[in-house]
Amino acid sequence: MAAARHVRFYEDMAVADSIDGRFDMIVLHLFLVLNRLKGEGVEDIRQRLTDEFFADMDRSLRELGVSDVAVGKKVRRIAESYYGRVMAYDRALAVGSSALEEAISRNVYPEGASGESTRAMTGYFIEAVNRLASTPVKQILLGEVRFP
Repeated sequence: MAAARHVRFYEDMAVADSIDGRFDMIVLHLFLVLNRLKGEGVEDIRQRLTDEFFADMDRSLRELGVSDVAVGKKVRRIAESYYGRVMAYDRALAVGSSALEEAISRNVYPEGASGESTRAMTGYFIEAVNRLASTPVKQILLGEVRFP
């Protein structure tokens, strides 16, 4: 959460400083961690992180005053957005940087952004993937995740 709230995304990379923009940054960072843990024999931890994300979204909606009746519908929409982004980032990583730039442009900058902002965010994403790849799993499981 702290990484997703870093001011540089909103000031330097033109991410919308809004609920949607912050959601996109949370999902991006969660994806980076879950992607690093993939294939490491910690599927239960990956699932618990995902579950905690949705529980936090539920709590946040309630704190914002969303009624109990509407929370389920909103969480369902959040889930669709989340899984769509995760699939897009996963596919894009397999294809290469141009696909990743396109996925980031579509998901982080749905209203459009300069090519410079999109390239900067793509560079950050790739740097984060590489940094996490060299981070021992044990360190990540202890919550010691360092993003660029």
